[in-house]
Amino acid sequence: MRSANMPGRNKNLHRDRWDVKIRRKKTKERENRMRKQYRYFLMDLDGTISDPKIGITKSVAHALHYYGIEVEDLDTLKKFIGPPLTSSFQDFYGFDEAASLEAVEKYREYFKDTGIFENVLYDGMEHLLKTITEQGGHIVLATSKPEVFAKRILDYFHITKYFLLAAGSTLDTSRNRKGDVIRYALEQLSIDPSDAVMIGDREHDVIGAKENGMECIGVLYGYGDREELAQAGADEIVSTVPELEMCMMELLRGESR
Repeated sequence: MRSANMPGRNKNLHRDRWDVKIRRKKTKERENRMRKQYRYFLMDLDGTISDPKIGITKSVAHALHYYGIEVEDLDTLKKFIGPPLTSSFQDFYGFDEAASLEAVEKYREYFKDTGIFENVLYDGMEHLLKTITEQGGHIVLATSKPEVFAKRILDYFHITKYFLLAAGSTLDTSRNRKGDVIRYALEQLSIDPSDAVMIGDREHDVIGAKENGMECIGVLYGYGDREELAQAGADEIVSTVPELEMCMMELLRGESR
Protein backbone atom coordinates (compact mmCIF):
# COMPACT_ATOMS: atom_id res chain seq x y z
CA MET A 1 0.00 0.00 0.00
CA ARG A 2 1.43 3.36 -1.02
CA SER A 3 2.01 5.76 1.86
CA ALA A 4 0.11 9.04 1.70
CA ASN A 5 3.24 10.79 2.97
CA MET A 6 5.52 9.53 0.18
CA PRO A 7 5.24 12.64 -2.10
CA GLY A 8 6.07 14.91 0.81
CA ARG A 9 9.04 12.77 1.81
CA ASN A 10 10.39 12.83 -1.75
CA LYS A 11 9.97 16.58 -1.86
CA ASN A 12 11.79 17.00 1.44
CA LEU A 13 14.56 14.65 0.31
CA HIS A 14 15.03 16.66 -2.89
CA ARG A 15 15.14 19.90 -0.91
CA ASP A 16 17.66 18.48 1.57
CA ARG A 17 19.95 17.35 -1.26
CA TRP A 18 19.67 20.77 -2.88
CA ASP A 19 20.50 22.48 0.45
CA VAL A 20 23.60 20.29 0.79
CA LYS A 21 24.73 21.26 -2.72
CA ILE A 22 24.25 24.95 -1.94
CA ARG A 23 26.18 24.65 1.33
CA ARG A 24 29.03 22.82 -0.40
CA LYS A 25 29.14 25.47 -3.13
CA LYS A 26 29.25 28.30 -0.60
CA THR A 27 31.95 26.54 1.40
CA LYS A 28 34.04 26.08 -1.75
CA GLU A 29 33.57 29.73 -2.67
CA ARG A 30 34.74 30.83 0.77
CA GLU A 31 37.78 28.55 0.63
CA ASN A 32 38.75 29.88 -2.80
CA ARG A 33 38.19 33.45 -1.70
CA MET A 34 40.51 33.80 1.29
CA ARG A 35 42.88 30.84 1.27
CA LYS A 36 46.41 32.20 1.72
CA GLN A 37 48.30 33.54 4.70
CA TYR A 38 48.33 37.28 5.39
CA ARG A 39 50.79 39.23 7.53
CA TYR A 40 49.48 42.77 7.08
CA PHE A 41 46.09 44.12 8.09
CA LEU A 42 45.07 47.62 7.01
CA MET A 43 42.29 48.90 9.24
CA ASP A 44 39.84 51.74 8.85
CA LEU A 45 39.33 53.96 11.92
CA ASP A 46 35.78 55.35 12.14
CA GLY A 47 33.24 52.56 12.51
CA THR A 48 35.94 49.90 12.58
CA ILE A 49 38.30 50.66 15.47
CA SER A 50 36.23 53.28 17.27
CA ASP A 51 32.73 54.73 17.28
CA PRO A 52 32.98 58.47 16.49
CA LYS A 53 29.25 59.13 16.12
CA ILE A 54 28.85 61.89 18.70
CA GLY A 55 31.92 63.86 17.67
CA ILE A 56 31.35 63.63 13.92
CA THR A 57 27.62 64.38 13.95
CA LYS A 58 28.10 67.37 16.26
CA SER A 59 30.89 68.66 14.03
CA VAL A 60 28.71 68.32 10.92
CA ALA A 61 25.82 70.08 12.70
CA HIS A 62 28.21 72.90 13.62
CA ALA A 63 29.21 73.31 9.98
CA LEU A 64 25.62 73.20 8.71
CA HIS A 65 24.57 75.80 11.28
CA TYR A 66 26.97 78.24 9.60
CA TYR A 67 24.86 77.90 6.44
CA GLY A 68 21.59 78.34 8.30
CA ILE A 69 20.77 74.63 8.27
CA GLU A 70 19.56 73.37 11.65
CA VAL A 71 19.60 69.65 12.46
CA GLU A 72 17.40 68.46 15.32
CA ASP A 73 18.19 64.75 15.12
CA LEU A 74 21.95 64.15 15.01
CA ASP A 75 21.37 60.53 14.00
CA THR A 76 20.37 61.77 10.55
CA LEU A 77 24.01 62.81 10.12
CA LYS A 78 25.46 59.33 10.68
CA LYS A 79 25.76 59.02 6.90
CA PHE A 80 28.78 61.36 7.17
CA ILE A 81 30.73 58.68 9.02
CA GLY A 82 33.10 56.95 6.63
CA PRO A 83 33.12 58.81 3.29
CA PRO A 84 35.37 61.84 2.66
CA LEU A 85 33.72 64.95 4.12
CA THR A 86 33.90 67.06 0.97
CA SER A 87 31.97 64.51 -1.07
CA SER A 88 29.47 64.03 1.77
CA PHE A 89 28.56 67.72 1.88
CA GLN A 90 28.16 67.64 -1.89
CA ASP A 91 26.16 64.40 -2.01
CA PHE A 92 23.88 64.97 0.97
CA TYR A 93 23.34 68.75 0.89
CA GLY A 94 24.09 69.72 -2.69
CA PHE A 95 27.11 71.90 -1.89
CA ASP A 96 29.40 72.80 -4.78
CA GLU A 97 33.14 72.17 -4.48
CA ALA A 98 33.96 75.59 -3.00
CA ALA A 99 31.16 75.41 -0.42
CA SER A 100 32.05 71.85 0.55
CA LEU A 101 35.67 72.84 1.19
CA GLU A 102 34.50 75.76 3.33
CA ALA A 103 32.09 73.44 5.18
CA VAL A 104 34.96 71.11 6.04
CA GLU A 105 36.81 74.05 7.58
CA LYS A 106 33.73 74.87 9.67
CA TYR A 107 33.47 71.21 10.65
CA ARG A 108 37.04 71.28 11.91
CA GLU A 109 36.38 74.31 14.10
CA TYR A 110 34.40 72.04 16.42
CA PHE A 111 36.14 68.76 15.71
CA LYS A 112 39.80 69.68 16.27
CA ASP A 113 39.48 70.39 20.00
CA THR A 114 36.16 68.84 21.08
CA GLY A 115 34.60 66.44 18.58
CA ILE A 116 37.81 64.50 18.14
CA PHE A 117 37.51 63.21 21.72
CA GLU A 118 33.77 62.50 21.59
CA ASN A 119 34.73 59.04 20.48
CA VAL A 120 34.62 55.54 21.99
CA LEU A 121 36.87 52.54 21.36
CA TYR A 122 34.81 49.48 20.45
CA ASP A 123 34.64 46.83 23.18
CA GLY A 124 37.29 44.18 22.61
CA MET A 125 39.25 46.26 20.10
CA GLU A 126 42.37 46.73 22.19
CA HIS A 127 42.41 42.99 22.92
CA LEU A 128 42.22 42.35 19.16
CA LEU A 129 45.09 44.73 18.39
CA LYS A 130 47.24 43.28 21.16
CA THR A 131 46.54 39.67 20.19
CA ILE A 132 47.23 40.13 16.47
CA THR A 133 50.51 41.97 17.03
CA GLU A 134 51.70 39.48 19.66
CA GLN A 135 51.04 36.67 17.17
CA GLY A 136 53.24 38.33 14.54
CA GLY A 137 50.66 40.28 12.59
CA HIS A 138 51.30 43.83 11.38
CA ILE A 139 48.51 46.41 11.65
CA VAL A 140 48.36 49.61 9.61
CA LEU A 141 45.80 52.38 9.97
CA ALA A 142 44.23 53.48 6.67
CA THR A 143 41.60 56.15 7.17
CA SER A 144 39.99 58.95 5.18
CA LYS A 145 40.25 61.10 8.30
CA PRO A 146 43.10 63.64 8.17
CA GLU A 147 46.26 61.92 9.31
CA VAL A 148 47.00 64.55 11.94
CA PHE A 149 43.65 63.88 13.64
CA ALA A 150 43.94 60.10 13.26
CA LYS A 151 47.26 60.06 15.10
CA ARG A 152 45.80 62.12 17.94
CA ILE A 153 42.93 59.65 18.27
CA LEU A 154 45.29 56.66 18.46
CA ASP A 155 47.28 58.49 21.12
CA TYR A 156 44.08 59.36 23.01
CA PHE A 157 43.16 55.67 23.22
CA HIS A 158 46.79 54.66 23.98
CA ILE A 159 46.88 52.22 21.06
CA THR A 160 49.50 53.85 18.81
CA LYS A 161 52.01 51.15 19.76
CA TYR A 162 50.00 48.52 17.87
CA PHE A 163 50.34 50.24 14.47
CA LEU A 164 53.23 50.12 12.03
CA LEU A 165 51.92 53.29 10.40
CA ALA A 166 48.98 55.66 10.68
CA ALA A 167 48.01 56.66 7.14
CA GLY A 168 45.27 59.20 6.59
CA SER A 169 44.14 61.96 4.29
CA THR A 170 45.83 65.32 3.90
CA LEU A 171 44.30 68.55 5.18
CA ASP A 172 44.43 70.03 1.68
CA THR A 173 42.37 67.04 0.37
CA SER A 174 45.10 66.11 -2.14
CA ARG A 175 44.90 62.61 -0.67
CA ASN A 176 41.41 61.89 0.63
CA ARG A 177 39.99 59.04 -1.48
CA LYS A 178 40.21 55.73 0.35
CA GLY A 179 41.99 54.08 -2.56
CA ASP A 180 44.66 56.79 -2.48
CA VAL A 181 45.15 56.43 1.29
CA ILE A 182 45.53 52.65 0.97
CA ARG A 183 48.01 53.04 -1.89
CA TYR A 184 50.01 55.54 0.16
CA ALA A 185 50.16 53.13 3.13
CA LEU A 186 51.28 50.23 0.94
CA GLU A 187 53.98 52.33 -0.71
CA GLN A 188 55.28 53.77 2.57
CA LEU A 189 55.87 50.28 3.96
CA SER A 190 56.71 48.54 0.65
CA ILE A 191 53.88 46.06 1.20
CA ASP A 192 52.80 43.78 -1.62
CA PRO A 193 48.99 44.12 -1.88
CA SER A 194 48.69 40.33 -2.11
CA ASP A 195 50.14 40.07 1.41
CA ALA A 196 47.60 42.44 2.96
CA VAL A 197 43.90 42.60 3.77
CA MET A 198 41.82 45.76 4.23
CA ILE A 199 39.24 45.90 7.05
CA GLY A 200 36.43 48.45 7.16
CA ASP A 201 32.74 49.09 7.67
CA ARG A 202 31.76 51.00 4.50
CA GLU A 203 31.75 50.41 0.76
CA HIS A 204 34.55 52.95 0.36
CA ASP A 205 36.88 50.60 2.24
CA VAL A 206 35.99 47.70 -0.05
CA ILE A 207 36.23 49.76 -3.23
CA GLY A 208 39.56 51.25 -2.14
CA ALA A 209 40.93 47.79 -1.41
CA LYS A 210 39.85 46.45 -4.82
CA GLU A 211 41.46 49.44 -6.56
CA ASN A 212 44.73 48.31 -5.02
CA GLY A 213 44.34 44.61 -5.73
CA MET A 214 43.57 43.71 -2.13
CA GLU A 215 40.94 41.56 -0.47
CA CYS A 216 38.68 43.16 2.11
CA ILE A 217 36.85 42.15 5.28
CA GLY A 218 33.69 44.11 5.97
CA VAL A 219 32.45 44.63 9.53
CA LEU A 220 28.79 45.05 10.50
CA TYR A 221 29.20 46.62 13.94
CA GLY A 222 30.05 49.98 12.32
CA TYR A 223 27.96 52.10 9.96
CA GLY A 224 27.56 49.99 6.83
CA ASP A 225 25.17 47.10 6.34
CA ARG A 226 25.56 43.67 4.80
CA GLU A 227 23.98 44.68 1.49
CA GLU A 228 26.29 47.67 1.06
CA LEU A 229 29.41 45.63 1.81
CA ALA A 230 28.36 42.63 -0.28
CA GLN A 231 27.48 44.75 -3.31
CA ALA A 232 30.84 46.51 -3.06
CA GLY A 233 32.54 43.09 -3.21
CA ALA A 234 33.68 42.35 0.35
CA ASP A 235 35.45 38.99 0.47
CA GLU A 236 34.33 38.30 4.02
CA ILE A 237 31.79 39.94 6.32
CA VAL A 238 31.86 39.65 10.11
CA SER A 239 29.37 40.88 12.68
CA THR A 240 31.35 41.49 15.88
CA VAL A 241 34.81 42.46 17.11
CA PRO A 242 35.48 38.94 18.53
CA GLU A 243 34.47 37.45 15.17
CA LEU A 244 36.84 39.84 13.40
CA GLU A 245 39.66 38.82 15.73
CA MET A 246 39.00 35.15 14.99
CA CYS A 247 38.96 35.84 11.25
CA MET A 248 42.25 37.75 11.42
CA MET A 249 43.90 35.00 13.46
CA GLU A 250 42.85 32.38 10.91
CA LEU A 251 44.24 34.46 8.06
CA LEU A 252 47.45 35.09 10.00
CA ARG A 253 47.89 31.32 10.43
CA GLY A 254 47.00 30.64 6.81
CA GLU A 255 43.82 28.76 7.65
CA SER A 256 41.08 28.73 4.98
CA ARG A 257 38.08 30.96 5.48
